[in-house]
Parts: sequence; C-alpha cells; structure tokens
Amino acid sequence: MSPDAMITHFVGASALVLVVAHAAGWLARRLRQPYIVGQLSAGIALGPSLLGALAPDAYASLFPAEIGPALTGFAQFALVVFLFAVGYELDLKMLGARARASLTVALASFVVPMAVGCGGALLFREQLHGLGMPRDLSPAMVVFAGVALSITAVPVLTAIVRENGLSRSVPGVVAVSAAGVLDAVCWTVLAAALMDSGGSGTALDWPWRVALAVGFVTVMAVAARPVLRRLLWRTRMEPSLRLALLIGFALGSAWVTHSLGLHVIFGALLAGVVVPREEGGTLDPDLLRPLHDVSSLLLPFFFVISGQSVALNSMDGTGWAVLLVVTVLAVTTKIGSGALAARLGGLDRHDARTVGVLLSARGLTELIALNAGLQAGLLSAPLYAVLVFMALATTLFTQPLLLLTRRLAERDRASRPSSPAPFAPPPSQDGTTTAPADVG
Repeated sequence: MSPDAMITHFVGASALVLVVAHAAGWLARRLRQPYIVGQLSAGIALGPSLLGALAPDAYASLFPAEIGPALTGFAQFALVVFLFAVGYELDLKMLGARARASLTVALASFVVPMAVGCGGALLFREQLHGLGMPRDLSPAMVVFAGVALSITAVPVLTAIVRENGLSRSVPGVVAVSAAGVLDAVCWTVLAAALMDSGGSGTALDWPWRVALAVGFVTVMAVAARPVLRRLLWRTRMEPSLRLALLIGFALGSAWVTHSLGLHVIFGALLAGVVVPREEGGTLDPDLLRPLHDVSSLLLPFFFVISGQSVALNSMDGTGWAVLLVVTVLAVTTKIGSGALAARLGGLDRHDARTVGVLLSARGLTELIALNAGLQAGLLSAPLYAVLVFMALATTLFTQPLLLLTRRLAERDRASRPSSPAPFAPPPSQDGTTTAPADVG
C-alpha cells in the first residue's frame, strides 16, 4: 500500500471510529449506562466479531493491517494522557474521617478477589488450556488472573457515584476512597507480574529491571517533583505551554517504563502522581480540562484496538462456560468482600451493599490491564476475549444492582416507619431538618 493510500485509509477509519464510538457512548448514557460501555461496545462492533463477520470486505477495506501501527499509536497516546490525568487527580488524603472503613474495604476487595482469581487459575487449568493457555501456568499468569478479578475502575465508579447523587454520601465517599487505594495496589501488583513475565521485550534480566524501575521511581519522586514545583509555581508559564510540557513529561516517563519491560501505563501514572498540585493543594483546571478533552476524544482508538483482539465467533462452549463462571466470581467476590468489610467498618447493611456494588464496576481500568497482559503474553487471545466481556458485563450490571440496592433500602425503611432514614439529619426545634454534613 502506498503512503497516500495508507493515509486515506487511516483518515477514513479515524472518522468512523470517532463518530461511531461517541454516538454509542451518547446512547449508553441515555440508557443510564456509563459512557464507556457504549464506546467499548462500539469498539467490539467495529472488530471481527460484528463488522468483520457481517461485512468482511468492508472491514478489510476500513481496517487494513497497514494502518494498525498508526491506530495503535493513537491508542497509546490516548492512554498516556488519560492515565496521566488519573495520576494527577489521585489524592489519598480524601480518606479523611472514613480512613479506617475505606482501608478495610480496599484491603478486603483486593485480597478476596485476588485469592479467588489465583486459586481459580490453578484449579481450572484444563479449562484455561482449552482457551489457549499453557498447561503449566507461570507465576506471573496466576498473579495476573487474580489482578483481573481485583481491579475496580475508579473513573467509571466516580462517574456512577456522581450520576446517582452519591458524591456527598457515606457509601459514595467510602467507595471512591477505597477504589483509589485499591487502584494503587493493583497497579503495583500488575507491575510486578509484568516484570516477571517473559514478554518484556528487553534483554535485561528481571532483577536488573526491578532495580532500574525502583531507581526511576525514586528519581521521579525525589528530583522530578521539586523541579516541576519550582518550574510550574515560579515561572507562571501560559497554560498551553504548561500543557505541552507536562504531556511531553508523561510521554517521556512512559517511554522509560516501556524500555524497562513495563507498559507505558505505569510511566504515565507515575508522571501524573509526581506532578505537584497548585499551591493551595487544588487541581489546576487549565491543565485538567484539556487532559480530559484530549483523552476522551482519542480513547475510542483504544477501544477499537481492544476490539480487534476480540473474536466473538471464535468462542466455543468452553469459552462461554468460562465467561459465565468468571463473571459470577467477579461480581460476587467484589460485592461480598466490599459489603462485608464496609459493614465491619461501621456502615449499615444498605450502605454496605451499595459500597460492594460500586466496587464491582471495572470498565476502562480493566481493559487497560488486560491489554497490557495480552501484550506481555500473560493471556491468550480467547481468554482475553472472555475477560473483556467480563469487564463489559460487570460494568453493565453495576447500575441495575445499584437501583436494586436502593429499592431494598426504601422497602426496609417503609416497613419500619418509626426508624429514621440512614444518615438523615435530626429535626430541629421548629420541625425542619438541617442540611447533612459534608462527609467528603
């Protein structure tokens, strides 16, 4: 294919990706589902599962192999910008007065799914072998199976909390805080699994890569953060130049971690974490707004790249059975462990159930981890397809389960009219109620 023809194909494919993905996201939001659900569904539909099966000639014309590297490049750039913003927004100080409950929930919702995932990988090795996995799973593969069940998607969870009016409620604050801690733990364990995998693409042995990675993290925390603080606070450079500088910083950090055998996602997250906030500890809106705009515009390329590896028509009976089992385990372990830990942390049973349901949302974070595992050789293509559908299913189930939990709470309160609603403020002397305290 000539360069001109490749550019033509790429421009046409990009137009289709952007329009279809964002239209599907808009439709998902109208159906009271997260925006990402529509975009992920569009990415799968534009892959071999739907478009490739119904119109193979059109699929081959729109997405020839020659434009694959360009689409992948756009997808990786979108991931770097998105995760840079996630790292910049990450603030564990928000735990506040609910620190104990949030940490308990985070620990339980990591340990239980992690143990179930690792145990299931070892117990059902024959079934996984039928999906293209080796009979003797490496330690990294077993650990990755646990991580796949443990992840909670903080951006999706935050959007669900906000859209359901739970941002100022106790279960909303506990769930978001616990998810932030859980996210940090899962990324660390995932980094260790990728370090131990044989698909790093670097000639260095893993002890050297670990040592260099620790050294890089130390340099970023000790040296890069003060330099950025001085540069951003004292020079007061114009917003466009600051944005370009920091995105370049994130791309450079992603390049280093990729060179060390890790995924670009870790460098992007690390860059976001070390970038200092404003002098008052607030987020810089002139930085955050364009980061969100750029990442939301380009993330559909990542969904399409993810969908290219999902072939629905290649799943046999074993694949569907594994999908059912994995989805049930993913939902029950998250809801059960999160709700029990929240109950032990002092929440009533209805709010505890709400916390567990919120933590079961996986979404984009799960897809990013699965993509990294596929590239590192920790997943076979059929198992990757199964886990992608699990991520989609658990995200779809979150909103209906949340509504069910709310109705159970309302029914329970209706059956006990003399009992005040959870977290309802006491009536004042004149019979009115005071505004609830901000628990955030």
